Amino acid sequence: MNASPSASRPASPIAEPTFVARPAESDPVVRWTLRAESVAAFVAGVAIYSSAGGSLLLFIPLLLGPDLSMAGYLVNPRVGAAIYNAVHGYAPGILLAMLGWWLRAPLLLMAGGVLIAHISTDRASGYGLKYPTGFGDTHLGPIDRRRRA
Repeated sequence: MNASPSASRPASPIAEPTFVARPAESDPVVRWTLRAESVAAFVAGVAIYSSAGGSLLLFIPLLLGPDLSMAGYLVNPRVGAAIYNAVHGYAPGILLAMLGWWLRAPLLLMAGGVLIAHISTDRASGYGLKYPTGFGDTHLGPIDRRRRA
């Protein structure tokens, strides 16, 4: 008696998905759209930073600051991904900038602009939000140095 696998489990009321998600980096149109969006976000971040009176000379080193969140990977990949993702979404930068604007606090406004610009450079370079399986597993697809050459 060979029963088929579908005969042993009840029918699901939810239809199986017919669309298989692919990493965003595998489709050239999606890749171009994401990169163009990232360039626009970078320009917006620089504009926010400079409109608050930030020094463009200081902007370059500040741009690297959000990557300190990678220190969470010293604990383990799950903690690393959680901390990295908390810092590397657009929402924290936008919220900082909005709070800085609302409170008339130029330092918060500059921090928001730097964070937005940083995230956009990461996304334009193909670095996305991390999965807890490892640093190289991102929502944009795996980070593969050979493919980027």
